Amino acid sequence: MSKPNRRRFLAHASAAAAAVAVPASARAQEKKAAKNVHWEGGKRPDKTPLFSGAVSYGNLLFIAGIGAHFEGDIKAHTKHVLDEVQKRLEGAGSSMENVVKVNVYLNDLKDYAGMNEVFLGRFGPEPPVRTTIAAAGGIPGNSLVEIDCIAYI
Repeated sequence: MSKPNRRRFLAHASAAAAAVAVPASARAQEKKAAKNVHWEGGKRPDKTPLFSGAVSYGNLLFIAGIGAHFEGDIKAHTKHVLDEVQKRLEGAGSSMENVVKVNVYLNDLKDYAGMNEVFLGRFGPEPPVRTTIAAAGGIPGNSLVEIDCIAYI
């Protein structure tokens, strides 16, 4: 085989090998990635719920908004909500340190500083990105704060 033909053959062989390898790895990931609902108590409820509390897809875990539905101040509500978020994360095989995105919904923006006092440090030394808003019209169930998040498993 002459040098130009050998070079052409090697170039085409490398491209063909890469074309075969990429779809195979993509197919492997497609098989791994599937929606998985993490039911509280590990059992699907008899009646279809309005929404799921925790859903994973591949190695991403989505935790639905959690509020505090009892009398108390913003610090008590924030602690309760973060404790519940932690339980859901750990129940699905993740942790507070694996959270990459948090949304915080406050009933009133005046509670921002108090919520931050409790929030600080709960996600480890490298906290996730966060968005905080005051929800117009309040939060369902009279909670002073609601938090949802995305983590990896």
